[in-house]
Amino acid sequence: MTELTPQEKKRLSYARDRRNSYGENSKSSRKGIPLRKRIVNRLNRRAVAIPLRQPAETVDQLEAVDNKAKARRRQRWQKSPDIPLSEHLRRQAARQQIRRHRKAGRRAVD
Repeated sequence: MTELTPQEKKRLSYARDRRNSYGENSKSSRKGIPLRKRIVNRLNRRAVAIPLRQPAETVDQLEAVDNKAKARRRQRWQKSPDIPLSEHLRRQAARQQIRRHRKAGRRAVD
């Protein structure tokens, strides 16, 4: 395996490292992601349990209820993918540029 130069390491880091781009506080993902998974799983369990609670007198009714519970498509929640560090830094620089122009415009008016 060959040694990488510091410049190559930096380039690889920009390509491999990822940043959360969802738009909320980065620390809230620690609680938000598990919360969303819990909510979806709870909804799936409840949706399957509701038909099973209905009383069935015949075997045909029992099979129909069982098939209805099994046929239900499970909901899924999936986190939006993070963006590469290079893209994050590019967006950040563009936002800073916009802010600088806004501040400069305000100073000129005052």
